[in-house]
Amino acid sequence: MNRVILVGNLTRDPELRATASGISVCTFTIAVNKRISREAQAQGARDAEFINIVVWRGQADNCAKYLAKGRKVGIVGSLQTRSYDAQDGSKRYITEVVADDVEFLSPAGESRSNVMPPEAHPANSFDIPSGYTEGVQPVDNEELPF
Repeated sequence: MNRVILVGNLTRDPELRATASGISVCTFTIAVNKRISREAQAQGARDAEFINIVVWRGQADNCAKYLAKGRKVGIVGSLQTRSYDAQDGSKRYITEVVADDVEFLSPAGESRSNVMPPEAHPANSFDIPSGYTEGVQPVDNEELPF
């Protein structure tokens, strides 16, 4: 079984190209956080893996259109290793994820500059447009069954 599931942030803007037969291919790299010890977390340490992603056809076009550096994505795909001969005659290997599904996890229109980490979002805070609050009663959390 060759199945990969990743969630990470784009490290740069995606690159869209086309094959000689006109098939779209989009490539980008995501940073996926690694688990580290609690001691290292307490000291503010962070570690990440940088993983190359390849997307084909219509989904490639959508990725190029809607993704940008810093955006969060979910990827489901398979691991692929390929090789080529470099100009110096040496053999080079590339390992990448060929994406079957790409989920855009950052809200539409959100840029990297206004991405707020989940812990920074105030709890129970909602932006309710004016005119929609008539007759709304606050709910006591102690009354909720969960």
